[in-house]
Amino acid sequence: MTTSEPSPNDRYSRQILFEPIGAEGQAKLAAGRVLLVGCGALGTVLASTLARAGVGHLRICDRDYIELNNLQRQVLFDEDDIAQNVPKAIAAANKLSRVNSSITVEPVVTDVNFKNIAHLAEGCDVILDGTDNFETRYLINDYCVDRGMPWVYGAVIGATGLVMPIIPGETPCLRCVFENAPPPEMSPTCDTAGVIGPAVNIVASMQSVETFKLLMGKRDDVVRKLLSIDVWSGRVVQLAVAKSEGENACICCSQRRFEYLRGEVGSLTTTLCGRNAVQIQSQSTRDGGADLAAIARKLAMVTREEVKQSEYLVRAQVEGYELTVFKDGRTIIKGTKNPDEARSVHAKYIGS
Repeated sequence: MTTSEPSPNDRYSRQILFEPIGAEGQAKLAAGRVLLVGCGALGTVLASTLARAGVGHLRICDRDYIELNNLQRQVLFDEDDIAQNVPKAIAAANKLSRVNSSITVEPVVTDVNFKNIAHLAEGCDVILDGTDNFETRYLINDYCVDRGMPWVYGAVIGATGLVMPIIPGETPCLRCVFENAPPPEMSPTCDTAGVIGPAVNIVASMQSVETFKLLMGKRDDVVRKLLSIDVWSGRVVQLAVAKSEGENACICCSQRRFEYLRGEVGSLTTTLCGRNAVQIQSQSTRDGGADLAAIARKLAMVTREEVKQSEYLVRAQVEGYELTVFKDGRTIIKGTKNPDEARSVHAKYIGS
């Protein structure tokens, strides 16, 4: 008696039984290509959900490395990843390759910015927001409105979260709803308000559902509202949103002024949420990337601690700061939230 080989769809059989997806929808998911910007709390849940659902190609972009306090909510990582000094994008891809070997997971260790977003989004059908700052979200919004590409906004802090699918030309864009980013002193972060895992999981799950719809071409089923969720109180509200037109026309989708995409707005320094750290993007990095060996030698001269080096990054403790230099020329300086102080440390130990 012979045993037949399992069908490729056996993996997704329960999902295919769900009538709005079915075999046809599953085939479209398999052909789908997604750019995931950020692989932290939201990003790890998004990546895991989409990989398990059989989305054919996931390009995961993240600029950061893993810390112990990430493990409370960033579901793809464990203590071994910290010990191995592996960037988040690489660690996520390694895990997902063992979850679903039939899809392509492409990790990119980089900071998504106005110079590289077009290259990173090339060939993708949807962009997913796994970020923690408005500057990158406005960049994604600019790019997607300019190119007519759908994306799904998501944010979470404390026990509350927001989700909104954005289809350029059909729905309001992010700047129709949030014209400008709130000032830092008026905007809580995970550093000041904390964040709990259940809120992350619910927000990312709702983002994933909307992504399924977009990849399958079921745009009529997309929830075209701003979903507000408070998992602590159990409150869920769908907020009607509208395009900003007339005298207050949206600077992005109505006036088509793409300030973030053109690099007119934004900075080369970013204060990282909940990290007591600042990222500095080098403007002078060579095409081949930073010379990590040379940087490691330089840092070894100014610290008594071990300088850790891998093919992806160099890390060292110097005078109370932790410096992590990535191959693409970025440096994360932990030990300050002050961009000026971080730039000074960078110039002193890495160079300007």
